[in-house]
Amino acid sequence: MLDKDILKKQIHQLEIKSNKLVNEIFAGQYQSVFKGQGIEFVEVREYQVGDDFRSIDRNATARYGKPYIKLFSQERELTVIFLIDVSSSQNFGSADKLKSEVAAEATALLAFSSLKNNDRAGMLSFTDKVEKIITPKKGKNTILRIINEILDSNSSGIKTSISTALKAINEIWRRKAVVFLISDFQDENYEKDLIITAKKHDLVCIKIEDNREKDLPKVGLIEMQDPETKETMIVDSSSVAELFKQKSKALNEKTDRIFKNAKVGIINLNTNESYVKPLIRFFKEREHRAGLR
Repeated sequence: MLDKDILKKQIHQLEIKSNKLVNEIFAGQYQSVFKGQGIEFVEVREYQVGDDFRSIDRNATARYGKPYIKLFSQERELTVIFLIDVSSSQNFGSADKLKSEVAAEATALLAFSSLKNNDRAGMLSFTDKVEKIITPKKGKNTILRIINEILDSNSSGIKTSISTALKAINEIWRRKAVVFLISDFQDENYEKDLIITAKKHDLVCIKIEDNREKDLPKVGLIEMQDPETKETMIVDSSSVAELFKQKSKALNEKTDRIFKNAKVGIINLNTNESYVKPLIRFFKEREHRAGLR
């Protein structure tokens, strides 16, 4: 738990930085790659040459004795949900930032982009159970609550269950939403629920890594602790470094296959690097695939 004054200052700095980036870079890209999730009825008018005959309103046509069509407009307003991993493994970072801090920064940037476009933003935080739900609403206060929850989560669970979170969001938000799933994905048996969620929602997986979790230095005997199980052990880093590296590589390859099978958007972040460049790259690649550039 952070000191309240430090937390308040950290959130305020994030707000300033995020708004600057949104105004300079992200607002237009966000709007172009995340479209409205449906159409809404506007009015009926008399049929004109060139109109799509499939839009003819039979009731109005029968009533007025000549063909009328229904007019619709794209529904621009979105619901954006941040599905945030707040398990104990998020409180790790060997560089300048913890994984939870990178998660908060990326969320802030995306959330303030949604605010700029007048969308609703909400959150579901999770460990091995659902920890907290913030109902999607418009406005800055909701976004600040979301950031606060990521940075100062008082979670009761310590382990991770991505499947539990995905099942919960599919039950709670039945209408299509833009969903950002932010985690280190150090979990198993969630592929099926990821595929289901990707079919129901516009799902983007944001994976946060730390270099020390991939490459163990050869410095002799060290004490290691699993942040989720709290199990500790003494290991000879010189003898297990290569095995550690291989297991990390295998897990990353498995996670990449799961993402590919589910056909989700992917953003890879690292505690030792800027989160801005990968987000920009994601937007540009998505624009390109959609033929918007």
